Amino acid sequence: MDFKRISEAKDEILNELTKAIVGKKDTIEMLLATFLAGGHVLFEDFPGLGKTLIARSLASVLGLEFKRIQFTPDLLPQDITGTFVYDKDKKEFVFRAGPIFTQILLADEINRASARTQSALLEAMQENQVTIEGQTMPLKKPFIVIATQNPIEYEGTFPLPEAELDRFAIKISVNYPTFEEEQRILQLRRERKQDEVFLKKILNEEEFLKMQKAIEDVYIDESIEKYIVSIIFATRQDSSITVGSSPRGSLMLYKIARAYAAICGRDYVIPDDVKKFVIPVLSHRIMLDPSLWLRKDASIDVLNRLTKNIAAPIGK
Repeated sequence: MDFKRISEAKDEILNELTKAIVGKKDTIEMLLATFLAGGHVLFEDFPGLGKTLIARSLASVLGLEFKRIQFTPDLLPQDITGTFVYDKDKKEFVFRAGPIFTQILLADEINRASARTQSALLEAMQENQVTIEGQTMPLKKPFIVIATQNPIEYEGTFPLPEAELDRFAIKISVNYPTFEEEQRILQLRRERKQDEVFLKKILNEEEFLKMQKAIEDVYIDESIEKYIVSIIFATRQDSSITVGSSPRGSLMLYKIARAYAAICGRDYVIPDDVKKFVIPVLSHRIMLDPSLWLRKDASIDVLNRLTKNIAAPIGK
């Protein structure tokens, strides 16, 4: 699949999603780039801002199977992965698959469940497989987790362990709509005369997998690779950061920058592709000095400062 077709598909997807989602073009482009890079997404925002709608709508236009899990304090790991149950007729244990056996999984309010339950996702997110009672079962391709979490100050939430956070390619917020966007939401609801929105399928599973494969042909210059590594190393050396990004951070920046170049119709990466994803990719992979913990958006400010101080490569 050529990069012109990938860019055209992105435009078609954005156009179709306007039937259900108002604004959020930048957010959707970030999600598409992350999906094509094979990454998982963590939404951190207040309830009611359309995170579930975005996830469900994207699955619909991409032609991928979608399932949703509502995370609660009493949710158990087997409620996610499935378990073996005894079949009286067959007189044997048979496997009953859980909702994790899908292509796009929405883990809604993931930080309302305990760390033990959250850990049921770790193997699946890293290795695209699930091990139950000693049996390893592969998951469908593609397999993408979209998790939502409420801000940590919300009552009844558990912080996500660092190992789990690191498995999310990006962490982003939806944010509140503008006055005009919210008015447009009401207008669309009035015109539909119903809550449900029917979206046309733009891609199918085969086409999406071809797009993912095409990302490997996007050229990235050695100077941009060094630029990515310089940003990662800066997070490990800055006095405002006690724990810097892992190598997974540099790999994610590398992969998503290539995917974003592709949806922009280019077969090569430019420095701006990297800059666009520094905060989404790294903000949840660093641990700030305790003196900054109470400052809102402190990680964003620190990463902006680091990126500004690192010279971007100049095109040849």
